[in-house]
Amino acid sequence: MAFKTSSFLNDAGWGQAEREKLPGDASTRRYERLFKPGASALLMIQPQGAETPTAGKDATPEERKALGYNAVARLAGADCGRFVAAAEYLSSLGLSAPKIYAADPAHGLVLLEDLGADLFTDSLAKGVAEAELYKGAAEVLAKLHAQGAPAQLPPDKDLYAYDETALLAEVDLLPEWFFPVALKRPATEMELSDFRGAWREALTPVLSAPAYFVHRDFHAQNLMWLPEREGAARVGLIDFQDAVAGSAAYDVISLTEDARRDVSPEASALTVSHYLNKMREQGTPVDETAFRLEMALFAAQRNTKIVGIFARLYRRDGKPRYLDLLPRVWSYLSADLNHPALTKLKAWYDRAIPFETRGVPNI
Repeated sequence: MAFKTSSFLNDAGWGQAEREKLPGDASTRRYERLFKPGASALLMIQPQGAETPTAGKDATPEERKALGYNAVARLAGADCGRFVAAAEYLSSLGLSAPKIYAADPAHGLVLLEDLGADLFTDSLAKGVAEAELYKGAAEVLAKLHAQGAPAQLPPDKDLYAYDETALLAEVDLLPEWFFPVALKRPATEMELSDFRGAWREALTPVLSAPAYFVHRDFHAQNLMWLPEREGAARVGLIDFQDAVAGSAAYDVISLTEDARRDVSPEASALTVSHYLNKMREQGTPVDETAFRLEMALFAAQRNTKIVGIFARLYRRDGKPRYLDLLPRVWSYLSADLNHPALTKLKAWYDRAIPFETRGVPNI
């Protein structure tokens, strides 16, 4: 792999660049920052054997389950070609996705534009107003949603639907991983049946709603602040390889219910109102009542998934630091479940998961 990487960089004109490894997070991808006189770039390295395979757009739920979690949940897995395709699509809309300088998806290598180091979290620490950042992010989503959901990303990648199979697979992570960590037992068959039934009932009404491009991990550590640019382009976008076609509300609540930082109530309300106003101004209004229901539903779905993922990162991957984030996520989730339309789901959570266990597990 080292030879292939060197050859790739040589062919791209970056063979003599200095290389600096960047810290990793919860992903199997690695990044390096490259330097040569007067320029920098990022190298994405996606190990090809580190992920279960993906599935084609027309694969049945059974075929997807046979391939593993990435196929079931509609994740990109080791296919960095999906990142390249999404980057090209976002750039075509005038949004600030990294430019792709060179790509070798077969070997998991992508050379891309370096958007700098000013994540929203860094900009906030430097004194940039939270309201300015979150209004900028809302403008990105409004501009993105003006287009609806494309059937394909350039040149030939399907944009998969965020369908019932994927959404249910994600919420299943909570009983699969959180129960053994926090409750010290597996979920019972009856608990699982009731859980899936309640989620299927809650999701059914919204699965036929209009679909939009969903980034899927739209939060402060995946957004860059680029104040030298204008309009929605002031927000740099990264980590969008798992994009799907789904609810307009999904990325909004990903932003306002951030697992890694507390978003002020004022910034959260401003994000939603600014997004709705921008959608009206550009002639693509959404029904606010339906939108707020979808916000509550997909917030509950996403936060359920995150509880499961953080428990999995501890139990399977040996990363206990993610458990410290659980109290914030549980706080969001408990509030999300108070929506009148989620009464049946709330009853399951209250029955199965005592409030005293909705925090950092006793490990």
